[in-house]
Amino acid sequence: MVQAHIRKAVDADIQAISTLAMSSFGTSEGPEIVQLIGDLLVDVTARPVLSLVAIVDGRVVGHVLFSTVRLKPPGQDVSAALLAPLAVHPECQSQGIGSQLVAAGIEQLSDAGVDLVFVLGHPAYYPRFGFFEAGIKGFEAPYPIPEKNAAAWMMRELHPGVIGSTRGQVTCADALADPKYWRE
Repeated sequence: MVQAHIRKAVDADIQAISTLAMSSFGTSEGPEIVQLIGDLLVDVTARPVLSLVAIVDGRVVGHVLFSTVRLKPPGQDVSAALLAPLAVHPECQSQGIGSQLVAAGIEQLSDAGVDLVFVLGHPAYYPRFGFFEAGIKGFEAPYPIPEKNAAAWMMRELHPGVIGSTRGQVTCADALADPKYWRE
């Protein structure tokens, strides 16, 4: 495992994060992910956001972004975030960098009082961080997830007692409110 220095992203990191996203997601998805990151960083409906970078040998090799989400029906006193996207440079994958980013993000969100974190991701990857299927707990994704991919819509409770006392449909930031982002 490579030990990365994890810190909050700053404006000076934007170009490195964009380059990283292109390397990680390739020419087919990379431009769309770069656009999404830029859009989320300026989207007032995504705030507050938590944007973290992983630095190894002075170079940004990983990035994760968490944006605020809300639950419908409104009025529920729950603070929630969505993990998307997570990127690690291909040369640095399978070295624990993504895990360090996710763990640091979860810790910072918990310390900030966030109750729940959601993700649409690989069901074999995220459970190691305590994520489990969200739909069976009564939390609907912003857009319908096909039944065959239902296990990819996951959540993690950061403060005990939230699950069971609340449920509903997750409403994401405007920048993520496009069905193309909800295909797994």
